[in-house]
Amino acid sequence: MTDATPTVPFSDPALLAELLAQEERLVLPHLDHDDAWRLGTLVAGLAEERGLSVVVRVELDGEEGPHTVFQRAFAGSTPANDWWLGRKAAVVRHFGHSSFAVGTRFRVEGTTFEESAGLDPERYAAHGGCVPLRVGGAIVGVLGVSGLPQAEDHALAVEGLEAYLRR
Repeated sequence: MTDATPTVPFSDPALLAELLAQEERLVLPHLDHDDAWRLGTLVAGLAEERGLSVVVRVELDGEEGPHTVFQRAFAGSTPANDWWLGRKAAVVRHFGHSSFAVGTRFRVEGTTFEESAGLDPERYAAHGGCVPLRVGGAIVGVLGVSGLPQAEDHALAVEGLEAYLRR
C-alpha cells in the first residue's frame, strides 16, 4: 500500500473529495508516445519491485480511438485483467474522472454504478485502477492497473503518476 491508498469507506464523501483533488494535481505538462512509455515503465517497475500480479497499461487518445502505447502483464495476471482495464478506461473516458472516483460518487449518492449509470456492464466498470492522463484541462489518455483490490489498483496508478511528475 502507498500513501495514495484511501483508508476511508468507499462511500465516504471525504474519499470522493480526496480522489477529485488527486486528479486536480496530477496534470502532465505534455504527453507523447515516449512519455507514455516512460510512465508505464515506471509504474511497471513499482509493480515488479513488489512482486504484484497486475497488468499495467497506458493508452493515448486519438482521432481513431484509444491506442495502447504501453502494456506489461506480470506473472499471475490473466486475460480478465485486460478486460477489466478496458472497462475501467471506458468509464474514465465517459465520465472524465478516475474509475474509482466515478464508482465512489455513485456510492456517496446512495446507489451503485451498476444500478444507476445506465451503461452496459460488459463495457463499463467503475472500479478503481484507471486514472485520466490530463495535459492542461484535456484528457489525452488513461493509465490503468488491474489485478489488486480496487483501492490498491488506484493507489498504484496514482503513486506512479506522482513519481513521474516529480522527475
